[in-house]
Amino acid sequence: EFCDDEVTKYAILSHRWIGQEVDYDEIVELAKMDEETRVEIRQREGYRKILDSCKQAEKDGYKWLWVDTCCIDKQSSAELSEAINSMYRWYENAQVCYAYLHDVLDSPFPVAHDSERYATAKSDWPEWFSRGWTLQEMIAPSNVQFFNKNWQHIGDKRTLARTLELITGVPEHVLTDGLYGNQPCVAQIMSWAADRTTTRVEDRAYSLMGLLGVNMPMLYGEGKKAFHRLQLELIRTSNDQSIFAW
Repeated sequence: EFCDDEVTKYAILSHRWIGQEVDYDEIVELAKMDEETRVEIRQREGYRKILDSCKQAEKDGYKWLWVDTCCIDKQSSAELSEAINSMYRWYENAQVCYAYLHDVLDSPFPVAHDSERYATAKSDWPEWFSRGWTLQEMIAPSNVQFFNKNWQHIGDKRTLARTLELITGVPEHVLTDGLYGNQPCVAQIMSWAADRTTTRVEDRAYSLMGLLGVNMPMLYGEGKKAFHRLQLELIRTSNDQSIFAW
């Protein structure tokens, strides 16, 4: 754990959660578990994903890697709330973000001139692009490196910016330069997230907080009220009238 004012170079992972993730408690207690349980955990795709991302970070010269599945104690509501409210900043401050595309089997990635082929077939794009949380994980870091299922390098956010704009609707200049200075309106940011999905309905709102510069407590179980609270907080703290479009 590091204090906010410490300058620590670290890598961070962005990925689509699957059914075989390894959580904080399992990582902490792994060495104390019986052999059968340890073997079961180590055979999970989620465990392999953590190991492979650690190997990539070590290869790139980083001593530290942050992975949301196993670096947040989700049994602690206070820690979970702090993590979600800090998530954008953590991704923004990372030296590199590894975007792991578990459903891309080959190294090549579609480029901008494939637009006619993919413009009407969003289902052909990697699932990573359809998730709510990965929007801020794509925008916040200045350095995003994409990898396929076998951890072969595909490309980076800057060289793939035209293709990423096609897939996500996020303008190329935002992808390359970030939100600051460009100042997209609230309605525009929300439009980028409109077709994205989250496992929990509350995360539709929570995953937008960093992008919109909003902090508010997490209340899992509140359902669609989370989005209403987000709107109210934006109205309270911002003069951006485009919020009323949503």
